[in-house]
Amino acid sequence: MKSSNHNHQGRSSNPIVRFWKFLQEDSWQSWVVSLVLLVILIRFVFFPLLGFVMGSSLPLVVIESCSMYHNSGFDEWWNDRSDWYEGNGIGKADFREFPFRNGLNKGDIILVWGHADYELGDIIIFEPNLDSSAPHPIIHRIVAENPYQTKGDNNLAQLVGGNPGNPQNIDETNIAEEQIVGKSVFRIPYLGWIKLVFFEPFRGAGERGLCR
Repeated sequence: MKSSNHNHQGRSSNPIVRFWKFLQEDSWQSWVVSLVLLVILIRFVFFPLLGFVMGSSLPLVVIESCSMYHNSGFDEWWNDRSDWYEGNGIGKADFREFPFRNGLNKGDIILVWGHADYELGDIIIFEPNLDSSAPHPIIHRIVAENPYQTKGDNNLAQLVGGNPGNPQNIDETNIAEEQIVGKSVFRIPYLGWIKLVFFEPFRGAGERGLCR
């Protein structure tokens, strides 16, 4: 009789306790349920809470292209790219003081702060212009103010609407503050590849893999 009571107590009638014990089991079913719960918590609890704290609808962003990539140290990179910046009033000493002066790598995760004033040199995340076909926000550096203008560190020039070499018709020469989602304040190197590996096979041949 005591043994029966003991067994009954071991099988708790509390569904929460039973579910918690199920999650602790070493079985594929518990692993699947745990992963589903983790995804739900990240998507519907962690991200909204982080977005509220950071003041941004996109508090975490993965760098998906090489437009902010630097293929060398700062001095060597500047020697290769200085003509455009100096022609637009940005000197080497100015750029040296910019946040993330060595650029960003494809696969980096950046933390986005939306409670901010935006200044020359900040790397901002902004929604593309309405007549652009770009599917995602753009992550480039502010190179002029009033109005805001940006440029990718690894791009030879700015993206201008109506240019045949700009098939997505992105215009980064006249960005309204309402388009800006926030600015980059912290970088987690390469961790975003956990996500990118699933999309790489569907990219064009020239867009796959690490930046070179």
